[in-house]
Amino acid sequence: MWLSESQKFGVAFTFGGFGFFLFGIITFFDRALLALGNILFLIGVVLIIGLQKTTVFFSRPTKRRGSLCFITGILLILMRWTFVGFMIETVGIFGLFGDFFGIIVQFLRSLPIIGPILSHPMVAPIVDRIAGVSVLPV
Repeated sequence: MWLSESQKFGVAFTFGGFGFFLFGIITFFDRALLALGNILFLIGVVLIIGLQKTTVFFSRPTKRRGSLCFITGILLILMRWTFVGFMIETVGIFGLFGDFFGIIVQFLRSLPIIGPILSHPMVAPIVDRIAGVSVLPV
């Protein structure tokens, strides 16, 4: 699958947003970094899938609670309630993107270094339970 130019920029914005968000957490919930990460992430999602599909995704009946928490968290971060906003936004992220965690875990297990760690018999059941991965019997 080939990406258009706007989708390539969207991927860059999304990864940049994720990076700023993580750096904001590492720097003890720096408001500016968290806000910049959120804005870049949202711009990236819009550039990747388009404005109409983004609106449809965030307004699905099953995603409304997650969307409300996500947007409320962003607004609280912008209003200087950084930690509370982060916690509410985290609930929203799990509500919005929780369906993708199983796919992400399966992808990470295919990587050379982290894959064996996530597939280790002591670690795999914990990761599967957290990500909601259902393991089929062989």
